[in-house]
Amino acid sequence: MGREIADVLSFEHGPLWLDRPERNVEELPNRLLDVLALNPSAVVADIGSGTGFFTFLLAETLPHGRVYSVEVLPTLIDTLSARSERFGYRNVTPVLGTETSPNLPSGKMDLALIVASYHEFSFPKEMIESILDSLKPGARLVVVEYRLEDDTIGVSAAHRMSEIQTRKEIESVGFSWRETRDVLPQQHVMIFNRPLS
Repeated sequence: MGREIADVLSFEHGPLWLDRPERNVEELPNRLLDVLALNPSAVVADIGSGTGFFTFLLAETLPHGRVYSVEVLPTLIDTLSARSERFGYRNVTPVLGTETSPNLPSGKMDLALIVASYHEFSFPKEMIESILDSLKPGARLVVVEYRLEDDTIGVSAAHRMSEIQTRKEIESVGFSWRETRDVLPQQHVMIFNRPLS
């Protein structure tokens, strides 16, 4: 759809880069959690979860819910499983996805969250179709991406997305765009809904 898919970012400092303390300042995750306004019993998918930065923040806000933490690398699934056990999170389910599917149960999710990963999906159309299937009617997909429109952001253009391009791709699969919340310093928060029927 007129976009080159980015290579998966290789982290010079290993997976710990994903858990760097600076993320709390650079990305202000609590602002994102406020926007999500989740019911404590919600069922949520964190897609492209890495080492679980957002997975475990979500798990804390969902004491009666569940977080499906989706990754395509078996080593990251091992990491997510070990951390869930070590931290005592019984409401986290690590899921090994593929390049075309997050392997989530059909029609069960209240929310699917993709933070700074959508631009790297090798097969974005197939992934978004599968995510659509995993959501309950009316449920939300929230895509968070660094703004392509802002050249002052210290992230390469290949790893940023414009709102226009993101909407074009995701709406083409059948999602309805609801709103874009510019509550984060460097990232769009784009909110879509699965239609009710």
